[in-house]
Amino acid sequence: MTLIPNTRSEMNQRIQEIDWKKTPFGAETDWPQELRMVLSLCLNTALPTALYWGDDLRLLYNDAWAPIAGEKHPWALGRPAREVWADIWHVIEPQLLAVLQTGTGFSVADQMLPMQRGGRIQQTHWDYSFAPIFGQNGKVLGIFNQGNETTARLSAERALRASEERLEYALGASDTVGTWDWDIPNDRVIADARFAKLYGVPREKAGVGAPIADFFNAIHPDDLPHVEKAIAATLKGGGVFSQEYRLVQADGAHKWVIAEGRPTLAPDGTPLRFPGISFDITDRKNAEAALRDSEERFRAITNSIDQMIWSTTPDGYHDYYNQRWYDFTGVPSGSTDGEGWAGMFHPEDQDRAWSVWRHCLQTGEPYHIEYRLRHRSGKYRWVLGRAQPVRSEDGAITRWFGTCTDIQDIIDAREVLARSREELEKEVQERTVKLLEAEAQLRQAQKMEAVGQLTGGVAHDFNNMLAVILGAMNLLERRLARGETDLARYIDAAKDGANRAAALTQRLLAFSRRQPLQPEIIEPNRMVADMRELLTRALGEQVQVETVLAAGLWRINADVSQLENAVLNLAVNGRDAMPNGGRLTVETANTFVSEDYAQEHTISPGQYVMIAVTDTGTGMSGDTLAKAFDPFFTTKEVGKGSGLGLSQVFGFVRQSGGHVKIYSEPGHGTTVKLYLPRHYGETETREISPQNADPARGVRSELILVVEDDERVRNFSVEALRELGYSVAEAASGAAALALLGEGLKPALLFTDIVMPEMTGRELATLASEKLGELKVLYTTGYTRNAVVHNGILNAGTHLLQKPFSLEQLAEKVRRVIDG
Repeated sequence: MTLIPNTRSEMNQRIQEIDWKKTPFGAETDWPQELRMVLSLCLNTALPTALYWGDDLRLLYNDAWAPIAGEKHPWALGRPAREVWADIWHVIEPQLLAVLQTGTGFSVADQMLPMQRGGRIQQTHWDYSFAPIFGQNGKVLGIFNQGNETTARLSAERALRASEERLEYALGASDTVGTWDWDIPNDRVIADARFAKLYGVPREKAGVGAPIADFFNAIHPDDLPHVEKAIAATLKGGGVFSQEYRLVQADGAHKWVIAEGRPTLAPDGTPLRFPGISFDITDRKNAEAALRDSEERFRAITNSIDQMIWSTTPDGYHDYYNQRWYDFTGVPSGSTDGEGWAGMFHPEDQDRAWSVWRHCLQTGEPYHIEYRLRHRSGKYRWVLGRAQPVRSEDGAITRWFGTCTDIQDIIDAREVLARSREELEKEVQERTVKLLEAEAQLRQAQKMEAVGQLTGGVAHDFNNMLAVILGAMNLLERRLARGETDLARYIDAAKDGANRAAALTQRLLAFSRRQPLQPEIIEPNRMVADMRELLTRALGEQVQVETVLAAGLWRINADVSQLENAVLNLAVNGRDAMPNGGRLTVETANTFVSEDYAQEHTISPGQYVMIAVTDTGTGMSGDTLAKAFDPFFTTKEVGKGSGLGLSQVFGFVRQSGGHVKIYSEPGHGTTVKLYLPRHYGETETREISPQNADPARGVRSELILVVEDDERVRNFSVEALRELGYSVAEAASGAAALALLGEGLKPALLFTDIVMPEMTGRELATLASEKLGELKVLYTTGYTRNAVVHNGILNAGTHLLQKPFSLEQLAEKVRRVIDG
C-alpha cells in the first residue's frame, strides 16, 4: 500500500519501508486522516518540515529537514522527540509542551541550541516554528514544525560587523583618512566625520548627506577645474578615480589630499553611486618639498667645489655626477651612468680600477686608487679616486659617495723627482710652485671636509650679524652726510648685531669649554626664586611657570651669570616646545651620584645639587635626543635658533665639574637636569647690588694705564675711560708700559690685554707689581687659554673683562676693581 502515492522522495521511501504495526503509530491503514494530511503536506514541500505526533511526539520529516537531524538521520525517523533531541531537550521541551497544552503556535528567530555534533557540543542558531495539529474534537494531536539553521548567517554577520568595527577603528585612529559615498541621482554625499572635517562641512550635515557642491567649496580654486574634469571622465567611463589636490582650511592654510574611488554604473551606463576615500597627504607633500629643497642644496654644494663628485647604489651602479665631472670629461649628461664610467679609464688602467672597485663593493672597505681619466681635450690625466660607504644603523651599506681629484700636476712632479739629479735641478724650480699649489689644494679640500659643518654654522650666523652691523653703519654714514639726527635706531641695530656676535663667540667658547668662568658661592633656591619674574615675562602668558624648591638645599660654587643663562636657555627651549602653551617647572633638589654612575659619565661621585627644567611640550624622539648636544643641531625653523643653546649649557656644566641629563618622550614633554657639585665651604654668598641706570664714573685724579697692541681697540678703551671721567695713559706694548712706569707713572689701575707679542699681559702685570708694589690689574681678552685661567677657572684674585665689551660693562668692571 502506498502511503503518499504522489511523492517520490527518499523520506517517502523510508516511511514506506518501515513496519509501523510494531510502533505506537500502528498500521498505516489505521492512521487518522489528520496524520495523513499533514504528512502529505510535509513530504510535498521543499521547505525543511517535520511533524511530532502523539503523546511522546514521535518524529516524521521530509528530505529537506533530514540534514537538520545530522548524524541522527535516519535513526531519528519515528523516534520520540525526547530521544532525538536529548542534547537540546531542556530548551525545546517547554516550547513543545506549551503548544500541546495551549493549542497556540510558537516561533522563534536565531534561537541558540547547543547541539551534539561531531562528538562535541556546538552552539548553533535556528529560526523555527511549532504549530498545533488539531483533531476533529479540537484536541491537539501533534505539532507541525518548519525551520532553518541560521548559524552560518549569524557568523557571517558577526564577522562583517567585526570587520567594519576594525575598519572604523583603523580609520578613527587618524584624522588623515576620510570616507565618502555619493548618491549621484539624488546628489547626496554621505561622509564620515574625518572627511567632513577635511572639507570643512559640518559633521551632522555630512552624516545625513549634503550636495557635492558643499564639498567642492573647500577645493583650491586652481585645482577645482581639473578635479571636476577627472570626476566627469570617471563617471562617463566607470574607471578608477585618483586625484591629488589642495583643500583650503578655515584658517587659510592648505592641506594636500589624494582622493580615490570607483563609481557604480547602471547597465545603460548611468552613474548611480560613487564611494571612495580621501587621504591627508600634507606631510608627504611637505616632505617631498623638503627633499627637493635638500637635493637642490646638495647639488649647489657639490657643484661649488673643485672635486668631481659621484655616487652609486650599494651594488656599485653609478647614478649621480656633479657638474665638475661633466666639465672635466666633456661627455653628455647621463652618458656615464651605470657601468658607462668605465669607458673613461685609460685602457691600461681599466682592469686594475675595476678589480679594486669590485673588492671594495664586496668588503665595504674605503675606495682609494689613482688612475688616468680621459679629459675633454682627448688626453688622459691622472686623478685620485676616493669613496666611502654610507651605512644604515644595522651596518648595511646604503650608498657610496666618492670624489675624483685631478692630480696630474702631482704625478708630473713625481716623475720629475724620479729623474736624474741633473734633470731634477733643471726643472725643480718651475715644478715646485705647481707641486705646492696642488698639494695645498688637496690639503685644503681635506681640511674643508673636516671643518665644514662647524664653519658653515658659524659663517651663517656671523654673516647675518655682520650684515646687520654693516647695513646699520652704512645707513648711519648716509644719514650723517645729510645732516640728519634721528640716528638712534641705526646705532641700536649695530650694537645689537655686535652683541649677538659676541654672544655667538661666547657660546662657541662655552661649547668648547674654553670660556673663563668666574665662580662664586650661590644659593640655588634664591637664584631660581629671583629668576621667576624674568622667566614669566620671557616665556609669555601662555606658559605657566612653577617652581618646586627643596628645603635645606646645598650651596654650589659656579658662575652665576652662566648658570642663570643656562636656566633661561632651557626655559626658552621649553616654551618653544609648547606652541599652544603649557606648564614649565623649575625644580631643585639635593642628590647623590654613585661610583658606577659617576664612572659611566666621567664625573666625580658624591653630593650634587640638581636643577631641573621640565616642560609639557611635544617632547623629543630618540634620534633627536641623541643629537641634542651637537653644535648647530636644531629642530626649529630656519632663523629661529642657532643650534648652540644646549651645547652651550652642556659645555658650561661640564666645565663646572657637573653633568647634564635629558629625559624626553614624544607627546609627554622634556626634562633637563643639571647636576652641579655641592660646595662645602662657609664663604658667604655675594649680594647682588642693584644696577644704576648710568655707568659708574671716575674722577680725574684716578689714573688708568691702558696697554693694548691693537690700535683701534686701544683708542676705543682710552676714549671710553676718558668719557667716564678717568685720566688715561696708553701704551702699545708691555715694554712701552714698563717705560712709562720707569718714568714715574703711578696708575690707580693697569688695564691690559693678555695676548700681546713679545710680552703677555700677565708678564707685564708681574713686572709692574714688582716696580710699584700693590697694583690693581684688570685684564681683557677675546680668548685666553692659560695666562690667567686654569682648568677653565679664573685664578684667585684675578679680574677679567671679556672682549668685546660695552661702555657700561667697562664702567662697572673698572669701578669694581678700583673700589675692591
